[in-house]
Amino acid sequence: MTTLNTEGRTLRWARLYDLGTTLMGRPIRALQGRLLEQAAIAPEERVLDVGCGPGRLTQEAARAAGPGGETLGIDASPEMIALARRKAARAGSLATFRLAAIEAIPTPDSRFDVALASLMLHHLPEDLQRRGLAEILRVLKPEGRFVALEFSAMPGHGLGHLLAMFGLPRGTEHAEHLRRRVEEAGFIRVEVAPAGRAFFVLRARKRKSIH
Repeated sequence: MTTLNTEGRTLRWARLYDLGTTLMGRPIRALQGRLLEQAAIAPEERVLDVGCGPGRLTQEAARAAGPGGETLGIDASPEMIALARRKAARAGSLATFRLAAIEAIPTPDSRFDVALASLMLHHLPEDLQRRGLAEILRVLKPEGRFVALEFSAMPGHGLGHLLAMFGLPRGTEHAEHLRRRVEEAGFIRVEVAPAGRAFFVLRARKRKSIH
């Protein structure tokens, strides 16, 4: 299986991850519903899902964009991409998937109307967050939207991450941290809104072209 070099944390246990998110189906669907609501994907728009995992969110985005749109999910894990492709094929989804890392998105500049990131930015070290956000900005069209779902408190790793999934850590320091990072990357109109007791949705836009 093809592998990819990246400085971010890569989740290789795709089937186990998919099972876990399936067992947490209703809360996960509700959170992703909030993300999609804020993204407001219109028919025929082009959508990028960064760190797509098994591709559930990507499929929902493709459904919103419709047959005239384009929806691409990328992930640095070959196991996740393989699983996402199988699930999309079984569902007859229009979503497509590519093995790629956030720091090297394999598309031209100004390609997408919307970029999504669901519970993936916390996996990135500081420098990679900066480079990844710069890449998302690059591939968005002028006035394109970036919408991210994340933990409000710092999730940590291992047990800390698991506890965060159940909403046990409290606070907003992670939300504020990412808000600053997104602003530093050059996005404008950055807004952060709670999504339940332990999560938040961040919305931002790329500047309008001056040409």
